[in-house]
Amino acid sequence: MTSIETGTFTALDTATLYAILRLRIDVFVVEQECAYPDLDGRDTEPGTLHVWARDASGEVAAYLRVLDDGPGAPRRIGRVCTAKQARGTGLGDLLMRAAVDAVGDAPSLLHAQTYAAGFYERFGYTVSGPEFMDDGIPHVPMTRG
Repeated sequence: MTSIETGTFTALDTATLYAILRLRIDVFVVEQECAYPDLDGRDTEPGTLHVWARDASGEVAAYLRVLDDGPGAPRRIGRVCTAKQARGTGLGDLLMRAAVDAVGDAPSLLHAQTYAAGFYERFGYTVSGPEFMDDGIPHVPMTRG
């Protein structure tokens, strides 16, 4: 049984935090070969919502975070990732539904890897600007609301 969990940084236990950080490093740094400062200080902000999914064995298999950039600013969804062995299982859909529910009708934005723009369109996001490169990977800005 898959479970979706959410919480602020202070609500994360150390084992869950370790699993989330390990997943992000496995996907972005190792698999996609993007050397960047993943620990950017945003995870610990009180307005950041962490959303993760556990697979049937209880392992953290997918993750995203929702950032609060302050009053009047759109919420920002980022660090969306799924473990290689869990791709195609629907975990990404469950995570994005949880993120959209958390944001509600408020405007939100994300930077999608270009190949994945169609995935985010299913949740009401539309491309809102030109393609750009981030760590050698083509991305497009997308907004909702």
